[in-house]
Amino acid sequence: MIKLIFGMDNLIFGIDNLIDGSITTVTFCKEYFKFFLSKKTIMVLLFSLLSPFYGWTQPFTISGYVTDKETGEKLIAASVFDKQSMQGTTTNNYGFFSLTLSNDSIDFFVSYVGYQTFEKKLVLSGSISMNIALNPTIELQAVNVSAEKVEDIQQTTQMSTISVPVKQITKIPALLGEVDVLKAIQLLPGVQSGTEGASGLYVRGGGPDQNLVLLDGTPVYNVSHLFGFFSVFNANAIKNVTLIKGGFPARYGGRLSSVLEINMKEGNLREYKGEATIGLIASKFTIEGPIKKDKSSFIVSGRRTYIDILMQPFIRTQEGNQNISTGYYFYDLNGKVNYKINDNNWVYLSIYNGNDKFYYKNKPYSFLSGGIRYEEESKANIGWGNITSALRWNHQFNNKLFSNITATYSRYRFLISDYEAASEETDSTYTQTINSLTYFSGIYDWNGKIDFDYMPLPSHYIRFGLNGIYHTFQPGATNFSYVSQTTNIDSTIGNKNIFASEFALYGEDDWKISNHLKANLGLHFSGFLVNKKFYYSVEPRISGRYLFNNNWSVKASYAQMQQYIHLLTNSNIGLPTDLWVPATDSVTPQKSQQAAFGVAKTLQKKYLFSVEGYYKWMNNLITYKEGANFINSSDNWEDKIEQGKGWSYGAELFLQKKTGKLTGWIGYTLSWTFRQFENLNFGEPFPYKYDRRHDISIVGSYKINKFWDISATWVYGTGNALTLPVIRYFSFQPISDYYAYYYADEIEYFDKRNDFRMAAYHRLDIGFSNHKPVKHGIRIWNFGAYNVYNRRNPFYYYFSYDNRGNRVLKRVSLFPIIPSISFTFKF
Repeated sequence: MIKLIFGMDNLIFGIDNLIDGSITTVTFCKEYFKFFLSKKTIMVLLFSLLSPFYGWTQPFTISGYVTDKETGEKLIAASVFDKQSMQGTTTNNYGFFSLTLSNDSIDFFVSYVGYQTFEKKLVLSGSISMNIALNPTIELQAVNVSAEKVEDIQQTTQMSTISVPVKQITKIPALLGEVDVLKAIQLLPGVQSGTEGASGLYVRGGGPDQNLVLLDGTPVYNVSHLFGFFSVFNANAIKNVTLIKGGFPARYGGRLSSVLEINMKEGNLREYKGEATIGLIASKFTIEGPIKKDKSSFIVSGRRTYIDILMQPFIRTQEGNQNISTGYYFYDLNGKVNYKINDNNWVYLSIYNGNDKFYYKNKPYSFLSGGIRYEEESKANIGWGNITSALRWNHQFNNKLFSNITATYSRYRFLISDYEAASEETDSTYTQTINSLTYFSGIYDWNGKIDFDYMPLPSHYIRFGLNGIYHTFQPGATNFSYVSQTTNIDSTIGNKNIFASEFALYGEDDWKISNHLKANLGLHFSGFLVNKKFYYSVEPRISGRYLFNNNWSVKASYAQMQQYIHLLTNSNIGLPTDLWVPATDSVTPQKSQQAAFGVAKTLQKKYLFSVEGYYKWMNNLITYKEGANFINSSDNWEDKIEQGKGWSYGAELFLQKKTGKLTGWIGYTLSWTFRQFENLNFGEPFPYKYDRRHDISIVGSYKINKFWDISATWVYGTGNALTLPVIRYFSFQPISDYYAYYYADEIEYFDKRNDFRMAAYHRLDIGFSNHKPVKHGIRIWNFGAYNVYNRRNPFYYYFSYDNRGNRVLKRVSLFPIIPSISFTFKF
């Protein structure tokens, strides 16, 4: 047994059973404040993270912000380097850098993909503050500096991390011409889409609930529109996209499989800019500019589909006095403002709101019959959507310490409603009945956190912080209402709201031990309180690289993760009926361990090359029991599920080019993914539905000249696993006890789970863009085609009969070749 004793003033509580992760005994005492841990390795790790390095201080520090010269936008992960001392760093998520050097004469470089490199020789007589504004290049030209001037892929400690420039994402051909961030992420090695056209992410054998998707630091729970065919992220409002698949830094927690960090643009501080696009199914706009030049700015971006408007003439019917309409649409709205209080303080407010809505409406109509006037009305809706908001305060304490305080709110809600009203009226009487049914579920989060970046030396980049989340879960409930002249019923059945609190503390140090060896050491501690049950997790994180001759490096990482929320789903395409539920007394948190090893190299100063192998263990995964689903909300969801385990392993190859006329990447994944539940598949392991042996993606964009671009994508994937019956027979049952007549009841027998493979998936997409300067701006025509060679990729299978009466397995394909066209005007 390990005992943990916390103190706050005179109030102390002891925690037993630390190892199994639950508190069963709480002991109160006085006048003591002790923290005992028997594992010496954890204490050594904490000491290495929190040591202040007082004896290692250096005389001169150069610090400041790196921005886009034209817009004033902060540039994330820009490389800052001194050639003389061979020391460097990168800017944080808010464009801030700090570099402490012992020499007074420096050769200072700042570089960022798609921007001209800044170079200046300086003689330092003391610490200075210098803000660097980089000129964006018209074309993504390769940076003409030697390899040691920037931190190439082999230099970085972090592995299993890929950053995709937004300019590259916007050039990728897309379904119906709708540029989609998540569709671009699905093209990376180790990431799968699930089903045809879906925007879900299945990373290294994990499920869609195991991805921490952050929009300006705020979790987004449902990332899909139109049942997964489009994502909620409008590329026009996004500044950068980074995916972390393993070796997670300690600052991230709460999910098992990946972190997708998406940062919104902050708005142009110098001048007003705008952009408007008209496509086949949607239009969008963006406008940004200064509120006060170089002091405050804003950006507003919106998107709406108009499928419902285009289809109304075809689906609306007129029958007598009836007026029936039905349709579907979704929209997104992003907004952000920022204000510079002074050189050391910035404030940001960002908001996102998005919704999907299916609707049916039979407007009130009346008719006369037998001297009675009848009036009827009915309507139904299915809707789901997200709201996120973040208020941030950046504060620079000095030239080495930077803080970010954030308050966020996130809400995901799903709603089904049905309403019917009928009335009868005569000269002397009036009666009315109203029936309504509403099903709702969702999750609401209030979150506060504070993060610190401390850069005492070029060899140490320390991050530490804490956060707390208050969750409200609505696991699904149904409200029924019936009102008449004599009856009034209003009843709600289903699962009650669940309230939970989650917190986390972390510390990490990116430590350059020598010119060859660099490591990121971290510790993440989290806790979760629900229904008087307390879970916690101590998660060590370590990743490192060893550099050979500045040309290539080997990397390794290990990370433990714990996840306190689950996505309860029995669908294949990310339906909004999937329920977010917490760990409870009887449902334990998900856990994972992941180890990875790889090799990385920058080729010819413009190609990033890496090969990685990984193994991931997952425990306490949940799924519905056989035959169970969300529909019967009167049953407790905890009684409908099974808990089990999973594991995944494989190798990934990635070659990326971010600069030059030709950009893009080649990715290949070889992987195995399995699940095991005690009461499913006779307790034997079985392939996960999205277990794919091979995944290949080739993405390329070429700038032909200043007017024309061409881009193409080709993907290939092993077919999804599927469960099919192996035996079919008939059971003859008597129709009556008195007559010798029988009916045949068809019975199917299933042997092993997911032992059948769909046909392989592959397709080619292509796109062309024409840019032309015109008066007051630039106009752009985009032409493209999805699934160019019209591959009949399987969406699902079913049994039927051919013309001869033979039972056959038939394939349903979703998308044939689909052309697209859109027009954009930038001003």
